[in-house]
Amino acid sequence: MSGRESRLRGQWGEDRAAEYLRHKGFSIKAANWRCRFGEIDLIAEDSEYLCFVEVKLRKSAAYGTAASFVDWRKQEKLRAAAMLYLSRNLTGLQPRFDVVEIYAPQGTETKKPEIRHWENAF
Repeated sequence: MSGRESRLRGQWGEDRAAEYLRHKGFSIKAANWRCRFGEIDLIAEDSEYLCFVEVKLRKSAAYGTAASFVDWRKQEKLRAAAMLYLSRNLTGLQPRFDVVEIYAPQGTETKKPEIRHWENAF
């Protein structure tokens, strides 16, 4: 898969995750927020939480859950990026780290991907 195809596939997954979160009552504050520590896929909020969301897209869970690929290194990068975001964007909301898993057996052609939202994942 080329880099362009991979980016398009990732964007498709992030779009599905954002749509799912909006349906659950979240508003999306930022997508693909980048800083020197890395990237946060989605930043979403509801009335209680400001969620830093990692989106993982897979065809299946045959090699483990998508969330299991958010290892300690990725978690540290997300924490550092979130701290920088919070230092620039004051909020009274409780920060939280979530993972949204998307299983799409036919890739971007999947009509109804399976979506799992892991709140407070780490």
